[in-house]
Amino acid sequence: MMKKIKADGGRAMKISISEEIRRSCPGIGLGILYYTMEVKGSEGPVREAFDRTAALLAQRYQVSDIVNNPHIRETREAYKALGKAPSTYRNSAEAMLRRIAQGKGLYYINNAIEINNLFSVKTGYSLGTYDLDRIEGDVELRRSPEGEHYRGIGKEAVNIGCLPVLYDAQGAFGNPTSDSRRAMITDGVRRIMTVIYSFAPREELERAVEEYRALLQELCGVEDVTTEILQ
Repeated sequence: MMKKIKADGGRAMKISISEEIRRSCPGIGLGILYYTMEVKGSEGPVREAFDRTAALLAQRYQVSDIVNNPHIRETREAYKALGKAPSTYRNSAEAMLRRIAQGKGLYYINNAIEINNLFSVKTGYSLGTYDLDRIEGDVELRRSPEGEHYRGIGKEAVNIGCLPVLYDAQGAFGNPTSDSRRAMITDGVRRIMTVIYSFAPREELERAVEEYRALLQELCGVEDVTTEILQ
């Protein structure tokens, strides 16, 4: 199944989910938000909201409790169905919550990524936030072949084999565990695509997309957001 989504700025892009992943993970879905914002260092309302949330979560979670978060549990089950060991290759929401529960905290990058991470640790969804101008052509979410790697953010080689991975005309660029360096967000006015990776019912994903839109408006003043649900 494929939908044509008009990205911010009028660009049409076809987004699809492969039949292989649909068969293995029947509930899989993508919540997609397109918007333009000024990306800059972590400060002000975004940083304050992130720090408050991290402090509350550090009190709420023991490391052993994290896998019981419904969306983290759903993602782990999907990884198993695709042939990936979820405790070896943890989804990003789980990995970040583990750092918070262990008192290690998270790295500050920029306001776009802090909103991404804030929403992820609050909800248990894994997200990816990508620079639209670094994505070429149509995009498909599919199971990556075993043994495939790409250059990650802060890592030279990320093993993406058997993960649900986003591909464009240039190749793989994002997944629920670790994104590629190619499509990463840097400072400046950027056209952005945020993807919520979901294995939950559609109504839950719809709520998540609207909550993310509200965060963008509240913390960064982003008013013009195009959204789509693919499931």
